[in-house]
Amino acid sequence: MGLSILLAVAWVCAATLVALLPMRLQYKPGGALMLAAPALIVFIGYQHGALVGLVALAAFVSMFRKPLAYFWRKWRGCGTGGAAQ
Repeated sequence: MGLSILLAVAWVCAATLVALLPMRLQYKPGGALMLAAPALIVFIGYQHGALVGLVALAAFVSMFRKPLAYFWRKWRGCGTGGAAQ
């Protein structure tokens, strides 16, 4: 098993542990995981090929779909979907 897959397994375990935390404690470690994911996905794609990298990207987008949708709307200048709109 390659180093990138071992790191990905550790990343998924860390993400699972962060998800078990109360919401107010999830922001910093969740943000760090979200920032580390692209480098890990590129590393996986480099070691195991583009198809495996795309599968890793799909898994990442699936896990972080709400925060990614929020940032996508924010970057495009649309409303963020909050109740104050």
